[in-house]
Amino acid sequence: MPQATLSLTLPEQVWVSALSTEYPDAEFTVLAAMPAGDTGVGLVEITASDIEPIVTTIDGYETVTSVTILEAQAERALVQFETTEPLLIQSLSAAGIPLELPITIVDGEVTVELTAPREKLSELGTLLEQFGIPFDLVSITQSIDTQSLLTDEQYELLEEAAERGYYDTPRTCTLTDLAEAIGLAKSTTSEKLHRAEGKVIKEFISRDEESE
Repeated sequence: MPQATLSLTLPEQVWVSALSTEYPDAEFTVLAAMPAGDTGVGLVEITASDIEPIVTTIDGYETVTSVTILEAQAERALVQFETTEPLLIQSLSAAGIPLELPITIVDGEVTVELTAPREKLSELGTLLEQFGIPFDLVSITQSIDTQSLLTDEQYELLEEAAERGYYDTPRTCTLTDLAEAIGLAKSTTSEKLHRAEGKVIKEFISRDEESE
């Protein structure tokens, strides 16, 4: 299933965006978040050199309906909140994509990693545009469960090859080096490696075609 990394710019009406823009050196790490009817509730950890003015500002935003300071120190605070503008949660929920936490917001910007079918990611892109959330697609990769796809021997061979640098560029481990390390003939190692690589490549291509 595709794994996407998105870089988002949160709109100003999202309180944490406005607050993090006002205090660009602070970090707002969302540890938990969920929709609650028309609102959203969450838990955020705030770290900054001077935490007090940041914490005392939160309940001044109209979109924040409740704030509970669970823990406060000189440079760190743990805050539970409820907001009427949970735009990111609403977008993901509408697209049927779970939010993978934690995420850290700095100066109104946040990077999120998502795992979902391509059609869901496409739907999310449309919803983000509707909610006025600019985003950039940083990367998208196709994940494969190689441990269930391969035999134990094949998996261990690929793992050994990767760890020794056989797949590095430039290569730091030759086929001869790999064969000597695992105690097999070079020709046998080549054949076993080719079979394992073939399984992974074919699975990758078939899954990519299914998701189109």
